[in-house]
Amino acid sequence: ARIDYAISAQTKLTAAYQYLNQNAVSRWHSTRNNPGWNHDGHIAAPGTFLARDYDQERSLSYLRLTHTNDQADAFVKKFTATLSHQEFSEDELQVRTPTNIRFQTYDTKTLGVDAEFTSDILGGSLVYGVDYYRDSVDSFATRNTGGGPVFFPADRPLADDSTYDLLGAYVQHIAPLGEKFELTSGVRYTYARAELGKNFLSTANPDASATDSWQDISASLRMTYEITGQVLAFGGVSQAFRAPNLNDLSGNLTSLSGIPVTGSLAVEPEQFTTAELGIRQNTDDFSWSAAIFYTDVSNQITAVPISLAANARAITTNGTDGYLYGAELEGAYKFSDHWMLSGFAAWQEGQTLTPTFIGGPRVEDYFSRALPLSGSIALRWDAGVKPFWIESRVFASTEADRLSRGDVADNQRIPTGGTPAYAAVSLRAGYDPFENLQLTAALENMLNDDYRLHGSGQNEPGFNAIFGMKYHW
Repeated sequence: ARIDYAISAQTKLTAAYQYLNQNAVSRWHSTRNNPGWNHDGHIAAPGTFLARDYDQERSLSYLRLTHTNDQADAFVKKFTATLSHQEFSEDELQVRTPTNIRFQTYDTKTLGVDAEFTSDILGGSLVYGVDYYRDSVDSFATRNTGGGPVFFPADRPLADDSTYDLLGAYVQHIAPLGEKFELTSGVRYTYARAELGKNFLSTANPDASATDSWQDISASLRMTYEITGQVLAFGGVSQAFRAPNLNDLSGNLTSLSGIPVTGSLAVEPEQFTTAELGIRQNTDDFSWSAAIFYTDVSNQITAVPISLAANARAITTNGTDGYLYGAELEGAYKFSDHWMLSGFAAWQEGQTLTPTFIGGPRVEDYFSRALPLSGSIALRWDAGVKPFWIESRVFASTEADRLSRGDVADNQRIPTGGTPAYAAVSLRAGYDPFENLQLTAALENMLNDDYRLHGSGQNEPGFNAIFGMKYHW
């Protein structure tokens, strides 16, 4: 539900509420409902749990005030302020065996406030503001070994009675440099603070408390250059920072294919630096863009096993340094009044230095779930004077065989040797019999191929027919 009220021609107040409730959502890949998969020798392991179900409930409420000022001498051209409140709860039931039934739950309440301003200054547009969010978390767990559920603090998914504060202040300036260049520069200050109320460390100390904080200044610099009226080059360098969250510090969750992962109070922030360079062109009949990027990864927060034993428990730590690079290409060509050809392609490659186990040597490894060469091509016919169109599309991916050790261990979701290549063919059409009515139809995966997206853990539907209607007024 959302209401927008114009207080004046320049000022608007928005009130909104969103709610979602999902019950008994199965983590299918972990359960015996997953029989495994054998695709030309690529074998994914079957699930082992009798059940692994999630209940999830979340809501978002916010008030937003927006004011614009078109007066030439106004310092603040636009102002936006938002007050928000979110509630999120999640329950997980794991029936591993009839005598090993685990239940975890946590509830999070988040209060947020932010303010953003826009001013014309220094020959350009200045956007600046602050934001603050505070999470309050309660957590609980039980375990049933046959005698009924018993409170089990070691299984709490997060530290109970905890808070997390996140404060940010930022400024970004967009300014033309002559007739061809535009420069965008920005900087952000971040302060994060975690206070763990009841964190399980050992049976002798099940409710330990801890407090830590981190701060950072990250910057970005981007530039565009107009080569011609239709061709634009762009590039930039941006920094990124992420402080450890409550899960990194105190989490106790089941990850990958049933591997337990616990947090650590020793986790430090991770940093990324990304450089990007690209070009794009737009004409009446033809458009295309191409971009390459390189990301340097430092101190990445990841899960590292405590030993080389199969399915060994993992601990969250700053175990990884590395890099990731890739390319993206997309385009569209209207070669007649009725026909258009379009498509895109993307690819990633990367390496990391990651410990083989806690305290062990660091070795070279692939980036987990790196995107294999993937792309799509579509041919569309539009009737022009009549509101009717039809489109055929092929979406394809090469074999995803660049697997990290974590990918190999995730054998319920990622088959041995990697996720097989695939090509899925679809046919879509649309017709508007009246001005306000839209009818659509689609035949998906027309060849009924058995395939899955890399790392997803489940196969996509076979041949599928969809019919839709949209009426608007």
